[in-house]
Amino acid sequence: MPQIAQLAETYSSQIFWLLVIFGLVFFVIGRGMVPKVVETVGQRDAQITSDLAAAQSARDRADEEEAAWRMRENENRAAAQAIIADAKADGASRNEARLAEAQARIDRETDEAEQRIAHSRRSALEEIEAVAADATQDIVRRLAGLDIDDVAARSAVKGAMNHG
Repeated sequence: MPQIAQLAETYSSQIFWLLVIFGLVFFVIGRGMVPKVVETVGQRDAQITSDLAAAQSARDRADEEEAAWRMRENENRAAAQAIIADAKADGASRNEARLAEAQARIDRETDEAEQRIAHSRRSALEEIEAVAADATQDIVRRLAGLDIDDVAARSAVKGAMNHG
């Protein structure tokens, strides 16, 4: 077999060139490129770690700000509730004052109306007594033929009206 015989002749030169290529690959890629790749990977890991730390720090600050905002919001809500309660109390006291004023006016008008009614009643009774006294004098004059004075007729009418 001529191929095997030829292989033995070129065997040593093939091994030589194989070692030279592997050496070149080792030094160019292993010593030149791999450290740069490893350094780039390390930088990326460091960047990712610092980005995650910055994100966590930002999240913590946001949580603190949210908690502070919620506290301020609750305080504002409580202050608004107090203002509303004060306004309700103020409105209630003003309404009570207006109601008391209106009640006093109604009471005053009722008293005035009762006084007018009482005056009208007295006037009506006086007129009725006067008419009844005149009618009594006229009836006594016609039936008995007597003249009675106005005071006696009014006295008799008053007595009859008081006793029913």
